[in-house]
Amino acid sequence: MRTLSILRTQAFRIVFVYVAVFALSVSALLAFTYWNTERALDAQTDQIIGAEIAGLSEQYQRLGLRGLADVVMSRSANGGPGLYLLLDRAKQPIAGNLDGMPQNVNKQGAEVEFDYERRVEGNLQRRRARGRLFQLMGGFELLVAQDVHERFLTEKLFSTTLPWTVGLMLLLGLVGGGLMSRNMLRRLDQLNRTAADIIAGDLSRRVPVTRTHDEFDVLAESLNRMLDRIQRLMSGVREVTDSVAHDLRTPLTRLRNRLEDTLRHQGADSPQAGEIEAAMRETDQIITTFNALLLIAEADSGVMRGAMARIDLVPIADDMAELYAPLAEENGVTLEIKPAGATVIEGNRSLISQALANLIDNAIKYTPQGGHIAVSTTMTPQGADLTVADTGAGIPAEQRAHVIERFVRLESSRNSPGTGLGLSLVAAVARLHGARLTLDDNAPGLKATIHFPRRAPAARAVQKK
Repeated sequence: MRTLSILRTQAFRIVFVYVAVFALSVSALLAFTYWNTERALDAQTDQIIGAEIAGLSEQYQRLGLRGLADVVMSRSANGGPGLYLLLDRAKQPIAGNLDGMPQNVNKQGAEVEFDYERRVEGNLQRRRARGRLFQLMGGFELLVAQDVHERFLTEKLFSTTLPWTVGLMLLLGLVGGGLMSRNMLRRLDQLNRTAADIIAGDLSRRVPVTRTHDEFDVLAESLNRMLDRIQRLMSGVREVTDSVAHDLRTPLTRLRNRLEDTLRHQGADSPQAGEIEAAMRETDQIITTFNALLLIAEADSGVMRGAMARIDLVPIADDMAELYAPLAEENGVTLEIKPAGATVIEGNRSLISQALANLIDNAIKYTPQGGHIAVSTTMTPQGADLTVADTGAGIPAEQRAHVIERFVRLESSRNSPGTGLGLSLVAAVARLHGARLTLDDNAPGLKATIHFPRRAPAARAVQKK
């Protein structure tokens, strides 16, 4: 059945009109709030300036020009937001904390905003002020202003973010409206999406069942039972595939040995030597793939859970570092084991060693010359962490959940040897131990960590090297 387009539904049209009206209303409200707030702040500043002018005019009438200059100098020295400039008849400064008349201040009796320079903590800054030019008796002029730079920055930020806020509001409103309108078609769309996912190969998908127990729920339960049956059949096919891999490993090993014997009898100078060596490499790759598949199958099935014991991760890390030290040196990479105390967990030594070997091998493979790889074991309140951190190219965050699947390889690693099963094996070993594999950014590089849960102390002895 064709999926209904939500854009054609009456519900979406109603929501769209509502969102448009809501956005316009909110925009008008925000604009009015912004304008009213700005007007109130300007009025408050003008009131302060008016009071200052009245006071200074009174001082001028009582004390004269010299007394007014002394008062202006006294107030200028306070370092507050007040700005003053007393000019003589020739427009030359007499007193104040402004060096000269700002360029756009030329009209008397009207409030005006202007820019000026002022030293703040020893640094010369360009700031914003609002003031009024006042004419004194005798042809003298007095500029009284208030520093409004902080308010100016706030207004500038508000005016800059307002369009983005309205745009985001429209976007979120449309998204929310779309989600609301989907409720009318949600149940049918769930069936369609589930069917599409199953057709694409995701057999784990199930149709959600609600508590209403209506006809959609009856249909969903029937479909889910059918899907459970299909998944069991597919699991059986997967088990057969694993069995085939197990059965083919032995003849492939014999084939590889025969190729090696043939190469030895042919001699290195034989025309067929190159073809035989290529066949041996391909056979080795197939055997490696089969071994990895079998090991993943064993870990996922839990058949090796009986081999669990109390083990210390430190000796395992030391052994793997010693094993891969020559390979790291050959690739020009520094392999470091960070010292740590006893890190005891309940686990399978062989599987954990294989998982750590895969992490170190990947780190060496994708770390350029001169890079650094660190292997560490850490005891945490939640359990124990086994970490391999490198300085290579890393894995993009959006692809880290995908690379632990079987046979998945990134485009950047297509030309390098490998099967795409290394991280799948590590993830399977982690699942067997009830642990978590996390891939994080090492800035630069990749940090792969297996988080083992804390176990209750057991009576068995800890496995040593």
